[in-house]
Amino acid sequence: MLDFQTGMPPAYKTASIEDLKMRVQSVKEKMGDRLFIPGHHYQRDEVIQFADAAGDSLQLAQVASKQHQAEFIVFCGVHFMAETADILAGDHQKVLLPDMRAGCSMADMADISQTERGWKQLQQLFGDTILPVTYVNSTAAIKSFVGKNGGATVTSSNARKVVQWSFTQKERLFFLPDQHLGRNTAYDLGIPLENMAIWDPIQEKLEYQENLEDVKVILWKGHCSVHMNFRVEHIQKLRKEDPSINIIVHPECTREVVALSDDAGSTKYIIDVISNAEKGSKWAIGTEMNLVNRLKQSYPELEIQSLNPTMCPCLTMNRIDLPHLAWILESLEKGTIYNQIIVDRTTSFYAKEALHKMLTLK
Repeated sequence: MLDFQTGMPPAYKTASIEDLKMRVQSVKEKMGDRLFIPGHHYQRDEVIQFADAAGDSLQLAQVASKQHQAEFIVFCGVHFMAETADILAGDHQKVLLPDMRAGCSMADMADISQTERGWKQLQQLFGDTILPVTYVNSTAAIKSFVGKNGGATVTSSNARKVVQWSFTQKERLFFLPDQHLGRNTAYDLGIPLENMAIWDPIQEKLEYQENLEDVKVILWKGHCSVHMNFRVEHIQKLRKEDPSINIIVHPECTREVVALSDDAGSTKYIIDVISNAEKGSKWAIGTEMNLVNRLKQSYPELEIQSLNPTMCPCLTMNRIDLPHLAWILESLEKGTIYNQIIVDRTTSFYAKEALHKMLTLK
C-alpha cells in the first residue's frame, strides 16, 4: 500500500537511516552522470549530504541546467525551485521533486488569478507607469506574468541592482510576492516608507498613508513564514544579555528587524560573512534553522546561535527527507518516474524572459 499523500511505499519510512543512506549512494553510483541532485541550503543534513551542488534556488537551477550529461535532475528544495530548474533545463532533462508537498508558503501567497486582477486595478489607478518585478521565490506563472509585462525576476543577492534598473524603465515598481524584501531593498535605495504602498490581494485594495500620486513602490502583501518569526524583542533581549554579539539577518525579515541588526543579506552573503568571521566572535543569525545549525557545526571556533531560540526548520523544506529521496531514486533506477515537474512552453518562455532580463543586467 502506498502513502496516500505522496505515493511512497510505507516501507521507506520504517527503513533505518543507515540502510537508506547506502541505497541512495548505490543509485547515485549506478546512474553516475545521468543523475544530478541539487540541494538547497535549507535542506536537512540527511539530504544535503547527497547533493551534487548546494546553494540558493536560482544558482542551483542554473548549475543543474549546465549538467548536459544529466538526464534526471532530482531537486531537493521546494516546488517553485523545481519549476525554475525545469524552465532552464534542456529538452532532454527531466526535473523531479522527491515530495510534491514541498511547497513554499510565500510563493503560494501570490497566485496568477489574484495577480492579474490586482494588475488590472493598479493599471486603472496609475496607468502605464508600473513595472512588475518578482522574487524568484514565486511560481512559474508569476514569473511568466512578469516577463510578459516587461519586468524581471530578482534574488535576495541582486534585488538592489534590479530595483535600480526598474526605475529606469517605469515610474513605479510592483514587487511580488515578498513585501519585506521589496521594502528593505527600496528603503536602502533611498525611497521613503511613506512612498510605499501595499497591495492586499484578499481585500483587493491598495493600502497607503500619503498621497496616491506619491506612491513609488507597490508591495504585494506576502511574506516568508520562517523569517517573520524573527522579531524586535529577540534583538533587544540579545543586546541586553550580550552587547558584543553580532546580529545578521536575511532581508526577508521585517524592516524593523533589519534596521536593528548589524548586517543583512542573502543566504550566500550570510554564509560568506560567517566563513570570514573573526575567531571567537559571537553571532546570532536570523534565517532558517537547518542552515544555522550547519554553520554552527562547520565553524566551532565561533559562537553561533539562532536569533530566535525557539525557531523550527522550514516545514515545507523539511518535507524532503531521506525516505522520499531514496524512493524517488530507486524508482528512477527501475525506470519509473514519479513527481516530474513540467512547466508548459508558453509559461516557460515568458518566465525565461524575466529570468534572462535579470541575468543580463550589468
